[in-house]
Amino acid sequence: MRLPFLAAILFAMSIPAGAAMQLGKPASAKDVWQPAKTPPGGTPWSLLQQTKLNDRTDEATMTIFTKPTFPAAVKALNGKQVKVAGWMMPLENGRQQKHWVLLGYPPGCPFHMHALPNQFMEIKAAVPFPTDESKVHVVTGTLQLTGYDESGIFYRLVNARPG
Repeated sequence: MRLPFLAAILFAMSIPAGAAMQLGKPASAKDVWQPAKTPPGGTPWSLLQQTKLNDRTDEATMTIFTKPTFPAAVKALNGKQVKVAGWMMPLENGRQQKHWVLLGYPPGCPFHMHALPNQFMEIKAAVPFPTDESKVHVVTGTLQLTGYDESGIFYRLVNARPG
């Protein structure tokens, strides 16, 4: 009599707590992979992501190089003041950043870049931004369309300031 009871207890203990709570129920799935919300008067990531990626593989090194093909609506923003929102990826240690990367989507793995070239932009700030990777930053500056050199960086925001 005790053996089946003991076996049931051991089986229940082997199930992770989260899985045990979901037994018999479908797991809820919320898509957290959403771009930062467009600030009022801002440029949406949905527009910037319309830039086509043209990949080329160097056969000797198997390195992938990417060039952009900008749609007309994105070309019209070149050299213009734009406002975008996203998450900070610092390029240096320190409490403040003047040169950093703005990610359109929440950061994932800290060991590698997960965004495509049309989902982030290089920021060259006129004033330092406080280093904070957990919040959404709203940034205003002059947009430069880049990437013709196959660097994989399609967007640069210069003279950038908060808000």
